[in-house]
Amino acid sequence: MDLWGLRMLKKVILIKIGGSTLGSHDTTIEDIVKLRKEGKSLVVVHGGGALITEWLKKQGVPTTFVQGERVTDKPTLEVATAVLAGLVNKDIVASLNGLGGRAVGISGVDGALIEGRITNKEKGYVGTTVRVNTGILETLLAAGFIPVVAPIGINAVDKPADAPSTLNFNADIVAGEIAAAIGAERLIFLTDVPGINDKEGTRLPSLSPAVAEALIASGVASGGMIPKIKACLTAVSGKSTSCIIDGRQPHALLKEIEGKSSGTVIKA
Repeated sequence: MDLWGLRMLKKVILIKIGGSTLGSHDTTIEDIVKLRKEGKSLVVVHGGGALITEWLKKQGVPTTFVQGERVTDKPTLEVATAVLAGLVNKDIVASLNGLGGRAVGISGVDGALIEGRITNKEKGYVGTTVRVNTGILETLLAAGFIPVVAPIGINAVDKPADAPSTLNFNADIVAGEIAAAIGAERLIFLTDVPGINDKEGTRLPSLSPAVAEALIASGVASGGMIPKIKACLTAVSGKSTSCIIDGRQPHALLKEIEGKSSGTVIKA
């Protein structure tokens, strides 16, 4: 990659759209398109947990969670793949393109973006990332596209003969790993909470990595907030500034970019 391409990657803003905010993401789509038209390099990673649960119910498949991550057996993996790489991904891409955003939908399988392995059998076919191959992102960004990434990746290491070729990855964790791999300038989580709270329930406007880790260790941060904080710490280790904001608020993304943050910022 030439020097211009390297500079471009260092200015990437990675946006994680939470599954819980997908039903109210109209202004987020507008904000993303506006930022792209202003010349910002953007990568979007999305979840879709609520819709996966809805479709699992339709199939009569029970849902269980361990440490904030969905336990994934083969039927669950099939539904997760169809929902994430299909329904959710294409809805976001169609919405972005409908407003002139020039988006391309991919999953972690495409271009071998996310390669992983199974490390916790209790969680089933949930992947732990062993490698992030950024080539496909670099190509799309250089061509002026917004890559929209679904968190389904390749079962690439120590794969048993009867295991599926794909794995379900936690979208929050994937967002942090991609941000670190491409040296993103910023990682922004759009969630359904105002930010990270202390033990009294008061929002913390900013945190150091050490304090963020302590919140997890003490149990103050729990459930789905754990992978978000871990992802922020991964991104911060790659020199990104990370923040968790309430994506349900109108134009929350633009306000964050403009320095009007109302969430929680984690940076070194």
